[in-house]
Amino acid sequence: MMDLMDCSGVILTAFHSFKSHADEQKYTPDNRKAQYQHIGSMSLPGAMTSSTPEHSVSRDSRECMEDYWSEMKTIEEDFQGGHEEMMERGSVDEAELEEAWLQEAGLSTLMLGTQSDGPTEALLSTLTRSQAAMVKKRLDNYTQTLRKRNRQPMRHVRDVFSTPDTSSAELTPSVSPNKQIEPTPPQRNPPKVPPSCALFTPAESNGSGGGSETIVLSLEVAYSESVRAHRKGRECQDCRRIRRDDRDLPSFQMVKSRQGVTRLNDLSSDDIKKIGYISLIELTTFYDILGVEMKRNRVVRTKVRESGIFGVPLTVLLENDQKKLPGSRVPLVFKKLLAKLEQTGLQTEGILRVPGSASRVKHLRQELDLKFYEDRFDWDQVRQNDAAGLLKMFIRELPYPLLTQQHMPAFSAAQNISSPKHQIQALHLLIMLLPEANRDTLKALLEFLRKVVAFEEKNRMSLWNVSMIVAPNLFTFRGKNAKMEEMQCAVGVAHLVRLLITHQDLLWTVPCFLISHVRKMNEAAAGKKTLTSEKTKRRLLRRWNTEKDRDRSEVTDLRDGVIRVQAPLHAKVSMAIQLNSEMKARDVTARFEIENGRGSRSASRRQKQSLFEVGGNIGERCLDPDTHLLDVYRVNPHCEWVLKSRPT
Repeated sequence: MMDLMDCSGVILTAFHSFKSHADEQKYTPDNRKAQYQHIGSMSLPGAMTSSTPEHSVSRDSRECMEDYWSEMKTIEEDFQGGHEEMMERGSVDEAELEEAWLQEAGLSTLMLGTQSDGPTEALLSTLTRSQAAMVKKRLDNYTQTLRKRNRQPMRHVRDVFSTPDTSSAELTPSVSPNKQIEPTPPQRNPPKVPPSCALFTPAESNGSGGGSETIVLSLEVAYSESVRAHRKGRECQDCRRIRRDDRDLPSFQMVKSRQGVTRLNDLSSDDIKKIGYISLIELTTFYDILGVEMKRNRVVRTKVRESGIFGVPLTVLLENDQKKLPGSRVPLVFKKLLAKLEQTGLQTEGILRVPGSASRVKHLRQELDLKFYEDRFDWDQVRQNDAAGLLKMFIRELPYPLLTQQHMPAFSAAQNISSPKHQIQALHLLIMLLPEANRDTLKALLEFLRKVVAFEEKNRMSLWNVSMIVAPNLFTFRGKNAKMEEMQCAVGVAHLVRLLITHQDLLWTVPCFLISHVRKMNEAAAGKKTLTSEKTKRRLLRRWNTEKDRDRSEVTDLRDGVIRVQAPLHAKVSMAIQLNSEMKARDVTARFEIENGRGSRSASRRQKQSLFEVGGNIGERCLDPDTHLLDVYRVNPHCEWVLKSRPT
């Protein structure tokens, strides 16, 4: 008898996992179903404890686990074995994983023999002490691993971090992506393990269906800094286990910054790339302080389909889609399936749960592959349950998972965090890490799932039902230990899907501390720029004089706190505005509306205009209407202010 892992606060026990070779030969789907049901009866809301009679297990709990089992059975029956081996290719090369981490964090030049380039130095200069210590630890582990293989690194970690970092002594010693390793001499102390925090249970509901607890979430301070109490042994009031019924799912109140709410699509592509660099470093630091094992899968490039619909990478699908519809961000077939389900499926009882005919779904899959891009596919023949089956099939047959191959372990590890606040913070950073195509497609899926839950009274699909059905399609475990991992993590990953559905608006908001990092990176990079030739100097001098003359002709008294807003699509293309502490972006757009009149045709066009912060220490940022402009002006006094269309 053995104890299974802690699936996000629920201890799964008494699962008999040791079998003889003969028993393994007798392993059947029916046996597996019984095991799923056994785990489900011990881990869902209202589940029994060791001292509770079996008949006390709630009916909803059994039904939810039955949903998970049914979905797993469907997946196994549909699976053709095409790419199961993709995620398991021999032994994992530690140095290769560390190298991939450094590359994804924008720090690949640290592994070279030459000095770091401007962007790398700019990134390093913005890190907190904990983040810098984590980078040092990963680079040191990379160096040690190369030494063990009798291969000298081109650059030693001491050459990068020449000054001692006192904070690194407080952190755990060098840790690989997949396991802890012993520190090299002369360091003889055993690895430190962050002390566990006291766990608190939220106040019990009074049984009247009252609201859940509200947790305040600040986006101003790096998450890793907010959990330093773990390492120092103090109690962490955020470490609370939560019950899993819908009523007790906590709500989060986001502290809104005066600089406005920023979503990923509000930023330029260059700034989004920098957000990804910082997010990876911050997530790794965050998990390290929490004591959560940060595994990472190696990305294995395999031959994949480049035509058709199913089994085609998202990037290839979008390239094909953009030939038909420029600017597409979500695969067209995925959007079409969602639209089909929203038309008639939201009020269909058991939608997502009740499968369509297997033979019909298989036929429709083949038809889509052949006819979709030729506009010959007949969508009228697709029933609601068929569309649901095709949607789930599309997700699980992606050659690279929607949550990405390299970050799937980090997503799964979030279920082992006991605090709902820290779970949300981990998911928040992981969303920031996803490639654009994956992030936009996941967002479209979650928006649809939220609509399904909103029609629960009609379709009988609760948040738990939806999460239990979607989880095995998003968290697809592959390899020789896949079946065990599925059973151990069934409830945990479903809970993560539940959080993704419920808090998707928050998770797609860029934390203010990440934007501050980007501003510092841009400022540091700008300070490193040098003039390469006299010709460049003369060209820049001419441009500077031209801009100076233009500014002088436009306004002669741009005092402190006065900005000039450019509006190229308006009749009045420029306006000087005196800022005060309460002026918001919506006030500026309203002023342009008043100044330019309200013609019916032009007014509808101008209503889609938003105020942008351009240049200075940011690439470009679309400001939400409630942004206090004076606060933005103070952090970025050299930016331009432009009124233009918001990206769709």
